[in-house]
Amino acid sequence: MAWVWVCTSCCRQLAEAVGPTPAGVGAEERTPLLGPASANQSPGPSILRGPGTPNSGFSCPPNSFVSSDPLSGGHREAGLSAGSKSTWGRGAARASWPTAVLLADLEQDSRQGECALPVAASAGLAPLKPEASQSSSPGPTSCMGARVVTEAGMRDTDSAGPEPESQLPCRNGGQETPERRRGQLLTIPELPAVMLLNGDCPERLRKEDGPSESPRENGLDEAEPGEEATGQEVIVIQDTGFSVKILAPGIEPFSLQVSPQEMVQEIHQVLMDREDTCHRTCFSLHLDGNMLDHFSELRSVEGLQEGSVLRVVEEPYTVREARIHVRHVRDLLKSLDPSDAFNGVDCNSLSFLSIFTDGDLGDSGKRKKGLEMDPIDCTPPEYILPGSRERPLCPLQPQNRDWKPLQCLKVLTMSGWNPPPGNRKMHGDLMYLFVITAEDRQVSITASTRGFYLNQSTAYHFNPKPASPRFLSHSLVELLNQISPTFKKNFAALQKKRVQRHPFERIATPFQVYSWTAPQAEHAMDCVRAEDAYTSRLGYEEHIPGQTRDWNEELQTTRELPRKNLPERLLRERAIFKVHSDFTAAATRGAMAVIDGNVMAINPSEETKMQMFIWNNIFFSLGFDVRDHYKDFGGDVAAYVAPANDLNGVRTYNAVDVEGLYTLGTVVVDYRGYRVTAQSIIPGILERDQEQSVIYGSIDFGKTVVSHPRYLELLERTSRPLKIQRHRVLNDRDEEVELCSSVECKGIIGNDGRHYILDLLRTFPPDLNFLPVPGEQLPEECTRVGFPRDHRHKLCCLRQELVDAFVEHRYLLFMKLAALQLMQQKASKVETPTSLENGSSLSVESKSEDSLGPEAGSEEEGSSASGLAKVKELAETIASDDGTAGHVSTADPRSREVIRNACKAVGSISSTAFDVRFNPDIFSPGVRFPASCQEEVRDQKQLLKDAAAFLLSCQIPGLVKDCTDHVVLPMDGATLSEVMRQRGINMRYLGKVLDLVLRSPARDQLDHIYKIGIGELITRSAKHIFKTYLQGVELSGLSAAISHFLNCFLSSYPNPVAHLPADELISKKRNRRRRNRPPGAADNTAWAVMTPQELWKNICQEAKNYFDFSLECESVDQAVETYGLQKITLLREISLKTGIQVLLKEYSFDSRHKPAFTEEDVLNIFPVVKHVNPKASDAFHFFQSGQAKVQQGFLKEGCELINEALNLFNNVYGAMHVEICACLRLLARLHYIMGDYAEALSNQQKAVLMSERVMGIEHPNTIQEYMHLALYCFASSQLSTALSLLYRARYLMLLVFGEDHPEMALLDNNIGLVLHGVMEYDLSLRFLENALAVSTKYHGPKSLKVALSHHLVARVYESKAEFRSALQHEKEGYTIYKTQLGEDHEKTKESSEYLKCLTQQAVALQRTMNEIYRNGPSANIPPLKFTAPSMASVLEQLNVINGILFIPLSQKDLENLKAEVARRHQLQEASKNRDKAEEPMATEPDPVGAPEDAASQPQGAKDPPSPSLQG
Repeated sequence: MAWVWVCTSCCRQLAEAVGPTPAGVGAEERTPLLGPASANQSPGPSILRGPGTPNSGFSCPPNSFVSSDPLSGGHREAGLSAGSKSTWGRGAARASWPTAVLLADLEQDSRQGECALPVAASAGLAPLKPEASQSSSPGPTSCMGARVVTEAGMRDTDSAGPEPESQLPCRNGGQETPERRRGQLLTIPELPAVMLLNGDCPERLRKEDGPSESPRENGLDEAEPGEEATGQEVIVIQDTGFSVKILAPGIEPFSLQVSPQEMVQEIHQVLMDREDTCHRTCFSLHLDGNMLDHFSELRSVEGLQEGSVLRVVEEPYTVREARIHVRHVRDLLKSLDPSDAFNGVDCNSLSFLSIFTDGDLGDSGKRKKGLEMDPIDCTPPEYILPGSRERPLCPLQPQNRDWKPLQCLKVLTMSGWNPPPGNRKMHGDLMYLFVITAEDRQVSITASTRGFYLNQSTAYHFNPKPASPRFLSHSLVELLNQISPTFKKNFAALQKKRVQRHPFERIATPFQVYSWTAPQAEHAMDCVRAEDAYTSRLGYEEHIPGQTRDWNEELQTTRELPRKNLPERLLRERAIFKVHSDFTAAATRGAMAVIDGNVMAINPSEETKMQMFIWNNIFFSLGFDVRDHYKDFGGDVAAYVAPANDLNGVRTYNAVDVEGLYTLGTVVVDYRGYRVTAQSIIPGILERDQEQSVIYGSIDFGKTVVSHPRYLELLERTSRPLKIQRHRVLNDRDEEVELCSSVECKGIIGNDGRHYILDLLRTFPPDLNFLPVPGEQLPEECTRVGFPRDHRHKLCCLRQELVDAFVEHRYLLFMKLAALQLMQQKASKVETPTSLENGSSLSVESKSEDSLGPEAGSEEEGSSASGLAKVKELAETIASDDGTAGHVSTADPRSREVIRNACKAVGSISSTAFDVRFNPDIFSPGVRFPASCQEEVRDQKQLLKDAAAFLLSCQIPGLVKDCTDHVVLPMDGATLSEVMRQRGINMRYLGKVLDLVLRSPARDQLDHIYKIGIGELITRSAKHIFKTYLQGVELSGLSAAISHFLNCFLSSYPNPVAHLPADELISKKRNRRRRNRPPGAADNTAWAVMTPQELWKNICQEAKNYFDFSLECESVDQAVETYGLQKITLLREISLKTGIQVLLKEYSFDSRHKPAFTEEDVLNIFPVVKHVNPKASDAFHFFQSGQAKVQQGFLKEGCELINEALNLFNNVYGAMHVEICACLRLLARLHYIMGDYAEALSNQQKAVLMSERVMGIEHPNTIQEYMHLALYCFASSQLSTALSLLYRARYLMLLVFGEDHPEMALLDNNIGLVLHGVMEYDLSLRFLENALAVSTKYHGPKSLKVALSHHLVARVYESKAEFRSALQHEKEGYTIYKTQLGEDHEKTKESSEYLKCLTQQAVALQRTMNEIYRNGPSANIPPLKFTAPSMASVLEQLNVINGILFIPLSQKDLENLKAEVARRHQLQEASKNRDKAEEPMATEPDPVGAPEDAASQPQGAKDPPSPSLQG
């Protein structure tokens, strides 16, 4: 008998459905986290067998060390990964599925296509977009069909989790069968399963979890999700997924699989997306003659059961329904048209993967399977070959043949006769349409309550009477089918193509992604686009202009949703994320409207810079210093920076998420040189003066300060996670006022009674390196490198990441000081505490601390580890004593003294526990502190100086070291900025980072970092100049001004001339003064006189002033020459930073005869948007636990946790998000390692599509995803696809950076190996030899990576029978192995064996040649053995270079390992400070290159073992 598991999103409904719960256990606590099985759980056998049936226990990928069954053959595989991306080996390929099952399933899969029901937004939120072509992500209301598990005494969660498709409407034609959607789950009775309940792993799992143990520092003592569930009951209900029959007019009845938790509206959504019913929008579903309510759940419908017949009944139209229908038809007609993606509207974005894979990989895999060694054309275009100097732009966006859409109609637009006059309204006319068919027939159409028909109106004559043929159709598509044969044919073909596309190519992304290039496109007529432009379209549901949303109410209400258990938290996070992404889109549109001059100011009489605007319930202000507010801080420059700082503050307070404390929705938009801040509006704030409203904080930077007990209480709860110290300041009447934030932070109680905080621009402490204070001396580490420096504004503050790193660093220091003193006490038995003044001997301490990683004391494992454990215990005891004042102390006074000294030394604000916090008001001009706090203020000043020194002495050198070791591999400016910010280093330190790179002993190995850094420095300086340059340009001169700027910046043409916009038209009289012009736009042509020399001089000056770095170049050509930059890369960087979109064509940057850009080449300018990114906390927690499991080698559990994370991410973010992309990549890697290539391919394909859509088609992350996909394609014998993917990755990399990058070595090794596999030896050598050169440069000639590279080259030479070259390369490799690993290491031995083998072949060849010379034609020639590489050996090499490794184990090794694992497990219980890297076999490797062979290599060895290590 089968049972069903219910996914979390159904818990609410479940509580009602299931009987009374046992005492003490809430319904939600017993709900398993397992989501439904995906609809197309691809090629694993989706055939369910009960324990009694034959073949019930399929062999399955081994699940690492925890399973008790010894594997057959004594082989056990573990994988290691590169780059912390994932781990495991490919070994489980041998544990393959029974072929009969597999093939049947594959066939079924390919027949069925993807099918699942979508989930609409929860009833509480507005319904999703009514058109289905972009069916948006699901809400948390229902589960996608139940999941069947055979009752075999265990429940396996092996392939838990829906893939994102399972949340999309059904895409196939009519062949939907009930069997298809039945729970598809493989059961493996003999393996122990891991049950996950409500975020609660079983004990065994929880003990091993690394990251998941860290307390959630959010100021609330909120229980971890894992602490709620007490028992591990599973709610089970009868399998209730069932199929219903759908009867729609005009087509054959078909059946549809549904789940009782779905809503009726989801069936509507499916029908609106199905190929044969997609043209209907206005219908209802009837069961036995009763109409079903749109928003009711299927299980609440009486009489609905297996086999019920639902009838589709056409409903009469209203104006709203008619407009929805026309919009839907237009969307269907445009469903393959990429123009929305190029124009950056409606959250559409580009994806090109399908061009390189020829459609869907899963299907083509089956087609190509038999053609393994068919001739493939492997020659890449010339510009992809190593050494090519050409960097074309056009291949970036290859033209997709589907994009030349089949033209169904020439024009579909609203008629000029709208709206219908009163007498026609009374006949049921709703609106009129005008259509020109593909055959050039012009017709007028009436939309009436009964449907659509032709009328007799013409362009100039109104006649609403029906025209012939007198055909009334309920759907516009049916009417057009009647009157236009071309429409009928093309529309059908278009819909067929639409449903074949991968869903990820068409789902909307949560935030808009803009493309910096676009091809020349025709501008077609589009009624819906035109209508949207003229009415303020605020959401998709409201087609009536003027129905604005109350953003503030929505944002705050979602925050107030309950969050006691997992289902509630999911619902809440989903709602928060949805409202945030809608608010960001609306704010962006509004900001553009403000700058374009389309919004009336609320203070129109003021000068333009000071104007403020309200549009769509959002408040907009410009980044200028209004009323000298920032006079003391740097004027306009400070006013420009403040919104970004404020946004960081909002982001931080949102993350801490304290109940009762509210922040404003905030979005910062940079557009056309202006910075606009968009904020939601506090209820009532516009009716009263700011002075009256503010009841906490200061409105004049600290002169008048007020406080409020409720605010102090709320902010106190944020102070611990944000490291903010509660402090007292003096107001203008010299009274002490207590604050728990910076003085600028204002508290306002809105009319809705909520406590809001705003102006969070100084949430974090000031950065003293850029804030010279008279009379204050910075530490020597700062003064040595020229700090403090004057900056252009005084709002420089440290990043949150830096504050966290600094506090972490101090905590380690605190632990070590205390441990040291305890050991001294123990040794001498005499009290000799080493008292340390704050900051005095710290520098010495911090030096020694550097060498110690986060695992404090890992060197002297025994003594110091136990010492630290004691300190921890002691600190906790004392802290608890402190908390329970009045009790007898359990810690002796000497121990208290130890803790007190350590606290004092590290600057802790408490003397009984470690607690480092910052006072953000120190060094704020205008803030005064009471005399009683002088000592505290002195300590705080010292702490700030230490933090500034820490950034320079630890973080920046740490970054450079990580870059030298290739722990981080930035590829472009954005990834470099990301890497700096993760370490808390602000971009203004970029010059210092580059100085350190220049002085580094490993300067050559940092060449790529230096190039990226210089490029970033130049483009950021150019961006600063461009910002002020654009402010002087009026709208009509925009394209001319931008193309002129780009010419001065990038073109070698010495004197480009700007074309002034007045050339085209002559106006009779110049209108001197226009109202409501965009801010600061004088009739200004000052921009036209800029020259390249002047611009580059300004760039060098800006680089010196802002970044303190001296550029040595006076022109772009000199910069390219001096620093080895690429002009195309600079163009990409400046376009991304400023929002420019240029025409996709080949630019002749180097021509000295004509400028590179004309004004026609600048297509658009987009906003650059900064916003808050709400997180899915539970999902992220699962993801981290999964990663930790994988790193410890527990792959199966890791896989389950990550599947679970994927479910939860989908639940919160919908189907498209950066974090889902990371989840899919890791899942693909795990499936690959466990031998399930098809599943790996399917997941990785989704990861690539998602990366292209969400991050950008040439983002470094997308390049990585392409490389992974190519590996899985090769493993699945899709060789030509693998090559075209690798070529694409190489092209993108050349465009984004160039050839000289350590990652290029890996890419070229991959290409070379695949070419070797298809016997293209000469081509293969070009790539492998380039990889060898790059590896030698970046890893040093003696590195093990270089040895491996030599070996790969030698193998190709061997295949070419050029033994001399092969021997030469293998000798190089052998020498490296011998010097690095010693004679006896197996790598050295393998290399030596291979050398012998090569020598024998060379001798044999020579003999044969001699024989031929001697005996001529009669020579007796023994057949020569030339080795063509086998696919298996090539795949093995590919795995090695990509960091996947298999270790052969004998049965005895296995037993030893199991014993070892058990022993380690006990050790781990005893000491939590265990070093994770010691975990057996699957260690976390050198994050970039290939991993170490944990069994046999010394610590220094960072390179992969040789190819002959077989799994």
